[in-house]
Order: sequence, then C-alpha cells, then structure tokens
Amino acid sequence: MSNHFTGLSLGPPLGDQRLDLCDLYAFQSPADPSRTAIILNANPNADALHPDAIYRLNIDNDGDYLTDLAFSYVFSKPQNGKQTVNVFVAKGAGSRSVEAVGTKIIADAEVSFGPKPNIIRSGAYTFFAGARSDAFFFDFDGIKALFDIRGKRNFTEPHLSALGGKSPWTGVDSNTEANVFSTVIELPTSELAPKPVIHIWGRCSVRQDGKLLHVDRAGHPSVSSFFNTDDTKLEYNASEPVNDRKRWIDQFVHLMGHTGNYTREEAIAAIDKEGTLPDVLTFNPSKPAKYPNGRVFTDDVIDYRLAFLTKNECPPSGLKPHIDTLKEFPYIGTPHQKKK
Repeated sequence: MSNHFTGLSLGPPLGDQRLDLCDLYAFQSPADPSRTAIILNANPNADALHPDAIYRLNIDNDGDYLTDLAFSYVFSKPQNGKQTVNVFVAKGAGSRSVEAVGTKIIADAEVSFGPKPNIIRSGAYTFFAGARSDAFFFDFDGIKALFDIRGKRNFTEPHLSALGGKSPWTGVDSNTEANVFSTVIELPTSELAPKPVIHIWGRCSVRQDGKLLHVDRAGHPSVSSFFNTDDTKLEYNASEPVNDRKRWIDQFVHLMGHTGNYTREEAIAAIDKEGTLPDVLTFNPSKPAKYPNGRVFTDDVIDYRLAFLTKNECPPSGLKPHIDTLKEFPYIGTPHQKKK
C-alpha cells in the first residue's frame, strides 16, 4: 500500500514491522499473458514474517466486494535464520473465513533470504516468498515537507499554500537500496474468473490471546497513508472493503476539500471515477496493467496520489522507476546486500 510511511507519525501495526503491509501489485505475466501475477509486500525490514499471523490475498470477481477466492500465507517460527511457509487456497463461501482454510497447495516451502529465489511450482501455481529489492520509489524528505512534525498535513489549504507554492521535492529517491519481504503468486487468469474485472486486497491478521485481530490491509497504493489519522488507522485497517464507502466517504471528502479545494460533489465524483472506495485494487486483465488498472513497478503512485489530492496542483517529483526489477518470475529484484 506504499505504506512505508503511514501517516508519517504512525508506526507499524502493533509496533511490529512484520505485520506491516507495504505494497500490492497485479499484472499480466510478461512471459504468458494468460496468467496473472499478484505481489503482496510486507515488512520493510525484509526479515522473517510473523509466525502467528495470516497474510492473505482476497479476490472478489463478481463486484460485491466480498471474497470469492483467497490465498492465505502462514509462516513457521524462524529458526537458525530460516523460515518456511504454507499456502492455502479457498474458494466460494470458504474463502470468507478469517482463518487460513481451504486446500494446502504448498507445504513447508523454504523462504528465501539470499539472492537466489526459491521458486515453488504446484500445479498451475507458481509461488515465491522472501526478501527482495523494494520496487517502490518515493522522495521521503519531499513528502515530509507536506507534513508538520506531528504528522499532520501541511497542505491544509489548497495550492500548497503552506509551502508558498514551491515544489517540495528534493529529487532524491529514498528507497534505492531498500529491501522488502515479498510474496508472489502467479496463476491462470481464468481461475480468477474476472467479469471483466477483479478486486484485490491484502490482509494481515495476527492471533493474540486466542483471538485473530485484523491489523493491516492493502488495496490502493498510498490511500491509507494519506487519508488516515492516528484516530482512524486501527479501525480502518480492521474494517472490510464492503463497508468502506459508507464509513469513510465523509472523511475522504473532508480531506480533499482541504488538499485540493474540492467541493463535496467534486470529491465524490473523483472518488467514484478512480474507485478509491472501496479501498481495493481493481484489475481488468484484458487491458494493459497500469495503475489504477492493476499496478506495475513503473507506476509513480506518489505523484498520482498527490495529483489526485491537490487537483493536479502538486508538481511531479521527477523520480524514475527502479531498474533492478525482473522480466521473469518472481519479477521483483534481487535483494540488496546489507552493509556491514
């Protein structure tokens, strides 16, 4: 969710980076356009994921924003620098269970923390989990210029008046040597059964005191980062997309009135045109992937989001996409070596 800086002053879920969902991508396989790749990134520290958590891809294919197909990833307790993962697929009513249910399609696969990816094939599925180079590019210092030290948005009036109309950008990509923990699954597009679109969202849930808590979600890139506050983040992350519009439309409209001088009618029209609410990634695989139709590594989602918020008043950052992404599975690049 381009969620590396959620609210700037807001930390990761429960203070645990392992539970932090970062980005969601969906695109056609470059090698086989009849297949779709979906990537869910978490943990910007790129170390082991939480053994008491369920990392999950939810897919709606009939437009009701309820899950029709779910992939659940459950990780073992790390031991001696190693970790394994089980992958479950559930369909129909079973896919709406909050637990990791369904058919286990991958059992105890080794997670990759080194440069060579452990690619797992199981029937029609191809899967990877492990540390990779983060494809997300952004100017963190420039973004901070749009916020005050308390994490509240500086651009509380239209036309970037808080910055005197000046560009906030430094021209420096803050993520050139960053890694992230990636889960990548590729499958036949026909199994997704788009009509003609699918809606995708990620979910991270963790078990505490025997109860499964929904602690993070991923849909549109950077939406949660810019639209949420300290007061709403926990509720937002725990909520379901089917309820998004009723619950969050007024908050979104209010913010856009400040950031872009939108009238209520203009804000709702912009939200509806993009499909901002519900907060899910929409993908029509019969059309080229480019956000907001799916998402690819070259999409400048920060420029896009700030243009959306400011009614095109915020100038582009001028940053370029990372060049270390791959044309073959697992697509996201080789992890950077940690400096000693």
